[in-house]
Amino acid sequence: MIQTIEPLDMAEMLSQSYALADMINSSCEVSAYLQAKQAMEQDEEAQRLLHLFERKKVQFEEVQRFGKYHPDFHKVSAELRQLKRSLEMLDSVQNFKRAENKLDEMLYSVGRLIADAVSPEIKVPSNNPILEAKASGCGSGGSCGCSTRA
Repeated sequence: MIQTIEPLDMAEMLSQSYALADMINSSCEVSAYLQAKQAMEQDEEAQRLLHLFERKKVQFEEVQRFGKYHPDFHKVSAELRQLKRSLEMLDSVQNFKRAENKLDEMLYSVGRLIADAVSPEIKVPSNNPILEAKASGCGSGGSCGCSTRA
């Protein structure tokens, strides 16, 4: 029996893609992300620290060009780390990061499902290196035959 391959109906695929995007946008993960983002944006302390952090990052980039030989390198590095820690301790930032991670995991799962339907060797990017490592084994494209996929 010969199997014929039908040409792809791009209009149908795009229509279903938009439907999937609508489903994702109406998910609790997106809702939680948007609420957490708004709460963080309305948190005056978070915004103050974010502004200071951005300014300190620019300063760090300037001293980093000379590395540890710049007289302010260690001071600026320590100040940048302290600002980052202070930011990460705020409830609004922690809530935002949690919501962002949950949304990223959901998007990764959808992408992984689509990719696996074509081939398990297709790489799906993620902001979580653990998810990428689980999905791609050694990352060599599968020629070694290893797999750490759960």
